[in-house]
Amino acid sequence: MAYVQQPFSAGATVPVSAGIGLRSPHYEDVLETRPDVGWFEVHSENYFGKGGAPLTYLERIREDYPVSLHGVGMSLGSVDVLDVQHLGKLKGLIKRVEPGLVSEHLSWSSFDGNYLNDLAPLPYTLETLLHLVDRLAQVQNYLGRQILVENPSSYLEYEYSTYQECEFLNELSRRSGCGILLDVNNVFVSCHNHGWNAFEYLQGIPAERVGEIHLAGHTLNRVSGQAILIDTHNRPVCGEVWELYQTALQHLGAKPTLIEWDTDIPSLQTLVAEAHQADSFMEVSYERAA
Repeated sequence: MAYVQQPFSAGATVPVSAGIGLRSPHYEDVLETRPDVGWFEVHSENYFGKGGAPLTYLERIREDYPVSLHGVGMSLGSVDVLDVQHLGKLKGLIKRVEPGLVSEHLSWSSFDGNYLNDLAPLPYTLETLLHLVDRLAQVQNYLGRQILVENPSSYLEYEYSTYQECEFLNELSRRSGCGILLDVNNVFVSCHNHGWNAFEYLQGIPAERVGEIHLAGHTLNRVSGQAILIDTHNRPVCGEVWELYQTALQHLGAKPTLIEWDTDIPSLQTLVAEAHQADSFMEVSYERAA
């Protein structure tokens, strides 16, 4: 089943600059101070209601900034039938706020109608690939537009995977027409946990398929004496991830880049400062390319 891409609405395009995740503690501050960031991203499911304060704030902020929708509840990789109600609410939200980008995760979170409070990893096999290509065709045709799929952070691997993660993501994008949301922190976390080479991972991602980059903080845990990185989004982007981001920019060119921070949320000024750091690295990449 082929997907037919619709053009984005006029004025909705997310700029090639840094944005931040819009979270409820910052609604009033954003409206009062109009921070110097390129755009905002929200978790789609938080705005599925027909009204209420969150949607009112989002619409007001959308008047001044481009917006991206990032989903966490579609359970794209599940074998359950796609949730038509979920897709209907997402389509309604897309029509309402005209986002520049819409994204989901390369993961599953439901089985037989029961939902996990997590984004579980998938086995990277041909069977999984064909299943996801079909699912993405259904989603993109229903929404009438392309979506981006994000690489996961993971802590376990399937022994019977036959693709490397970056190879799987590339082939999924090629066959389905979806774009890639490259989460550089997730690359760092997963490569550390599994012993993969993060720089080789980045080199395996085609620049033309990447529509957005994510940056976030993570936490170091120790299990049975082994250091495990957890994608917690509760602290600043670390130096190693900034370094990996600069490598990504050299390979991919500048892309819309989001600063994610979901727990222990700091001041708006802290998030804006991190966005400006990402912008400064993008400026350097422009200068090198000139």
